[in-house]
Amino acid sequence: MSDLFLDLTFSLLQTLFMLALAPLIIGIIRKVKAKFQRRRGPSIIQPYYDLAKLFHKGSSQSSTVSWVFHIAPYVCLGAVLVASLMVPFFITNTLGVIGDLIVVVYLLAMVRFFMTLAALDTGSAFGGMGSSREMMISAIVEPTMLLAIFTMALITGTTILSDISFNLASTGLDLVHPSLFLAAAAFFVCLMAENARVPFDNPATHLELTMVHEAMVLEYSGKSLAIMELASWTKLVLFAALMANVFFPWGIATEVTAQAIIMGIVAILGKVVLIALVIAVIESSMAKMRLFRLPNLLTVAFTLALLGVLSYYIL
Repeated sequence: MSDLFLDLTFSLLQTLFMLALAPLIIGIIRKVKAKFQRRRGPSIIQPYYDLAKLFHKGSSQSSTVSWVFHIAPYVCLGAVLVASLMVPFFITNTLGVIGDLIVVVYLLAMVRFFMTLAALDTGSAFGGMGSSREMMISAIVEPTMLLAIFTMALITGTTILSDISFNLASTGLDLVHPSLFLAAAAFFVCLMAENARVPFDNPATHLELTMVHEAMVLEYSGKSLAIMELASWTKLVLFAALMANVFFPWGIATEVTAQAIIMGIVAILGKVVLIALVIAVIESSMAKMRLFRLPNLLTVAFTLALLGVLSYYIL
């Protein structure tokens, strides 16, 4: 019972950490992109002010919406937070007993499902357009993400994310396999696609030809929009944590000591900020791809993930 209480405590702390860190990571990405464009750009803490402003504003919605539209923001944020309980952030103690990688992937799929359903519920042409585009992308992203993380499950012998991190981090480089790098590359493409980043989507525009994520939340305002944005930003940090601690978990705390936890916090902050910088550089150096070319890139990612699984058995 004491071990379960300890895991619950650290799971809640790590989830709150991700929730609090999410706006800062978005602020860093926006600041770096502004520097590339030779602009001063907003402060890196501006997203916190944006959330506070939205939480204090009133809401308006289409006359055609049903209860689905109203509960979608809470379901999306709730699903992301429950998934966060199973993902190691700065220590490997998590509530892995309530679910493994398959549960996490389908909790994230629940976010997409309710977001697209709410967009369709508005009766807006933009909502329907964004939903159809999102479903097209997700048809390839979900199996790719499962295969990429499943490669790590093969290497470590478990499907529980915290155990994958613990096994890799505690054995040094003994479990490092060429398939790890193939799976990591595939997962990074999934990270960009799932979080509506360039080249899959442009989060800084409202142009009809480029909108995917923005089209689905276009009808939200006020508190509901703030919750949707917070869920989206937290999901990005969640994916960054998966990238950092499932594929490259070295530095994460594997024991409950003050020194290990401090080192784990420093390590994950460094990794997440590095991933944010990579995202900002990619978005500043290339344009959004045409919609009908996206399946080509996603198919490459799926092939990399599949090669990761096959190479584990071959090499």
